[in-house]
Amino acid sequence: SGIHLTLKFLGEIPAEIGAHLHQALERATAARSAFSVRVRGAGCFPDAGHPRVVWVGLEEPRGELSALQRAIEAECVALGLPAEDRPFSPHLTLGRVRREAGAEAASFVRSMREREQTVDLGEMTVDSVHLFRSDLRPTGAEYRRLHSAVLEAGR
Repeated sequence: SGIHLTLKFLGEIPAEIGAHLHQALERATAARSAFSVRVRGAGCFPDAGHPRVVWVGLEEPRGELSALQRAIEAECVALGLPAEDRPFSPHLTLGRVRREAGAEAASFVRSMREREQTVDLGEMTVDSVHLFRSDLRPTGAEYRRLHSAVLEAGR
């Protein structure tokens, strides 16, 4: 349930901006059709020596996912939110590694790196975009869906 693709991380936002986010999401997704991406490759961030996030990659031969991300970024910047300073790297987050996981996490990450190029989980269809609120708890993040925008072919 924690597997997700982040198109724009918002962090803490003022309530007056939050009230306009669903409209911004609708504008960014307007007239866009559903599309497919291939789930291929695996790895971790920031690096194998200090794994914090385990991921699988997304390949987008026609660039629709990146175009969607740029549209969402532009809408958020227009609302007054800061622009992302890192390039978009399409991936599905499988999970976060707790610091205390130590050797067990390092072994898992080594195994992932050995299979990085051979992991191929097939295609998936992107037919909607969701706005989530996340609350960090000692047991992990809890997500609550605030709004969904369906891509044209899924309307």
